[in-house]
Amino acid sequence: MKDSTPEAKRKKSFEFGKNWSHFLAVLGETQIAEAERSLKSMLEVETLEGKTFLDIGSGSGLFSLAAMRMGAKRVHSFDYDPQSVACTQEVKQRYSPNATHWVVERGDVLDEEYMQSLGQYDIVYAWGVLHHTGQMWRALKNAALPVRKGGKLFIAIYNDQGWISRIWLLVKRTYNAMSGFTRLLITIPVLFLSWTPRSVKDVLRGKPFHSWRTYHKQRGMSPWHDVVDWVGGYPFEVAKPQEILDFYRQRGYEIKRLETVRGHGCNQFVFYKADK
Repeated sequence: MKDSTPEAKRKKSFEFGKNWSHFLAVLGETQIAEAERSLKSMLEVETLEGKTFLDIGSGSGLFSLAAMRMGAKRVHSFDYDPQSVACTQEVKQRYSPNATHWVVERGDVLDEEYMQSLGQYDIVYAWGVLHHTGQMWRALKNAALPVRKGGKLFIAIYNDQGWISRIWLLVKRTYNAMSGFTRLLITIPVLFLSWTPRSVKDVLRGKPFHSWRTYHKQRGMSPWHDVVDWVGGYPFEVAKPQEILDFYRQRGYEIKRLETVRGHGCNQFVFYKADK
């Protein structure tokens, strides 16, 4: 019998850390500055001085580093994927080797006991992570546990496009069932599908390849690594913005900032935990 449990899906999941390790080769000051800009914009702050920052699913470690550079007094980064943990540790070693107030470790957002053990944070950040756990709603619930009263929860969750999302789920399952160069049979067509319209527009505007060259300004990700991350990202769950809003409102959170997408991609939410 085919095992379709969340844990089975997780064992077949995409190796996000492997993709992030390639991304570190192009990580530089431009990407770091853009990550800082993203945090400042969505959190509506100029500094994190005096604040604590929890990075759930730290991936490359880019946003943990951004929080450090914005003055956070304590940063805790964790990821379920050992290779992602290694990437975050490499970024820490590269940019903040002596920072004792930045902790990097392996952890699981689905483990409620672990999440409770982390303590309370002013900012809890989980961008594009919780929908890859195989148990998204459980992950959403647990992600809120470390938010202190008066703190903020910044998450990003894939937009539910109905039948289109079901097709992408099939694509992702197929990709992860393949290996090596055979995965290019999916990745390259998706690359052309997503980039041809933008490339044509750039040519018509007299700026060929402008979007490709400046794409890192959308959260610091290179175009190729973003496509690989999207195609391979499995487990894969989605939600409509209203579902996320209702879920957290029932738990005493207020929405402070919301940015939605029309197609595939992530809706971004910044929630505030009332300090009553």
